[in-house]
This record gives sequence, structure tokens and C-alpha cells, in this order.
Amino acid sequence: MTHEHETTTTRAARAPLGTRTLGTTSPLVVSTIGLGCMGMSEFYGTGDEGDAVATIHRAVDLGVTFLDTADMYGPFTNEKLVGRALVGRREDVVLATKFGNERAEDGTRLGINGRPDYVRRAADASLRRLGVDHIDLYYQHRVDPTVPIEETVGAMAELVEAGKVRHLGLSEASPRTIRRAHAVHPITALQTEYSLFTRDIEDEILPTLRELGIGLVPYSPLGRGILTGAIASADDLEAGDSRRTAYFPRFQGEALEANLALVGRVRDIAESKGATAGQLALAWVLARGDDIAPIPGTKRVRYLEENVGAASLVLTADDLAAIDEAVPRDAVQGARYGDMSSIDA
Repeated sequence: MTHEHETTTTRAARAPLGTRTLGTTSPLVVSTIGLGCMGMSEFYGTGDEGDAVATIHRAVDLGVTFLDTADMYGPFTNEKLVGRALVGRREDVVLATKFGNERAEDGTRLGINGRPDYVRRAADASLRRLGVDHIDLYYQHRVDPTVPIEETVGAMAELVEAGKVRHLGLSEASPRTIRRAHAVHPITALQTEYSLFTRDIEDEILPTLRELGIGLVPYSPLGRGILTGAIASADDLEAGDSRRTAYFPRFQGEALEANLALVGRVRDIAESKGATAGQLALAWVLARGDDIAPIPGTKRVRYLEENVGAASLVLTADDLAAIDEAVPRDAVQGARYGDMSSIDA
């Protein structure tokens, strides 16, 4: 690590992180960068609860007060972990969780469920697991094509009226679904994948959000970790890591080799600015607009601190042009999921 990078990281850890506002009709103030908690419990190799809790506590200390979980992570265990970590600190955070990807206790996937009766049951269960009396931002995790979005959002709106939920969100919803949902009750934020490696939302979804006054919460803003530069081959991932499977084509064979070459270009630009590849990639997302609050996930304090450092990295117009030239939008190899059937279109 260079002295310049050390200075950048140290300064970032001391500086106030700042906030951004999601939505205009039902605005919600969140930290500029949030924390995705999913990997603490499932999907990205083994986790350690002690490390996870320490990471959440350090996040809050650094001003990362926007925490993201979901009932299906674990399943159910991630909400419990987050709840335990927030004992005595609930008022310090904006807490987001999701419903809709229904799973059994043994982890069996039961499908997407947007039925109103399920919405109510899922919310009550999440409140119990989290140990809180309200959820700040409640998302439909995936759109149920068998249930009119008006019915699902209508049930979500009832949760707001009951005081169980403060703000509503959608995840991976199409422009048409977003418009229909927003007509029932103000939608504060859309959570969807967005990064240097995934930019398709710029065509229709992002303009729709800005027309309606809805914020964007990018998940996987580091391309599921590949943009950090910490992954040199599939062998760097644990045996049980889902990124080693065909479900994530960008991490397979020739596609991975091509994508790692792109990461090398990102690293070169980052080093010229005394930053890491991950910090540059996050700073690029932040530069796309003040209505965007990414939620990079991590289960380790050192990566959390590195991510926070991205907020103090200023990118000039020349920097952004160089990044776009280094990583053309269509240069990334492989679909973001091996099975895109659950994505609303």
C-alpha cells in the first residue's frame, strides 16, 4: 500500500461520511454509502458472527447508517444477526429489509410471493427477527408476476398506515411496474444491480426513477467483489461460494479472464489517484447522481473501511471519461445471472 493511499484511507475514516436523500414524494435520508449484510450469513462463503457484528458496529461508528438485509438471507438468520448487532443502537440506523423470495426454514426456495396475506405475515416475522417495532424501508425483493403489483403495494401501504413500515421500495422492477406501484403509494427507492459492470438500467429504469422522484439503491456496486481487484481467479473463492457456480456467468472461464482484464484497467486508474480499484468503482457509482446510495456488502471491517474511503474520492470529468474508455459498457462478458427469469421485464 502506498503512503498516498494510506493518507486517503485515514482521512476518509475520520471525515464525516455524509448523507443522501432517496425519493422526493416520500423522502428518506440515508448515509451516502450503506452496508449490504447478506454475505454475513450466506452465499459468499462462510461467515463469522463476531466479525459480522464488529463490522456492523464499525459501520455505524463511521457513519454508515443505512443497513440492508432480507428475510431470505440465511434464510432468516441474517435479520436475526442484524437485530442482535443493533441492540442499543437502533435509533442510529436506517434499517431496510425485504420480502418476496419465499424460503422454508431448511432453505428450500418456494418461489416469489407477492400475495397480500403473505406481505403482512412476512413483515410481522421480519419485525420479530430484527427485534424492532418498525422497518424504515421495506422492499418487495422480486416482483411476483402472478399477483398484480397494485395488490402487493396496497398491502405494503397498509403496513405504513399501521406504523410497522416507514417507506416502501421495490427491487429489480421494470419501468412499467415501477409506475404502477408508485401510483398506489409513493415508492421511495428501487434497489437493483448497478455498477461499472452492470449499466443497463441507464436506458429506461434510471430515467423513470428520476421522472417519478424515486431514489436508487445499487446492490453489488462492486460487481460481487470482482471490481475490488481481490479476486484473481475462481480459486480465490471458497468452495461453497455461489460465485463459483454457473449461476454467476461472469465468474466462469473465459468470461472471468476477460472481466479481470477490465478490472486491471480500473486498478491502473485507481492507483494514479492513490486509491484501490474498489474505491474507484464505488466513487464512479456515487458520481452518477446524488439520488443514488450504494450498499456494498462485506463481512470484514477492513473492507468496510476501504469502501467508506470511496466517499472522499473526487472524480473529475476527465477521470470519468477515462473510466468509461477503460470499461466500455458492453465490454463485460457474461450475463449477471445464469437464470434471469426472476427479473421483472
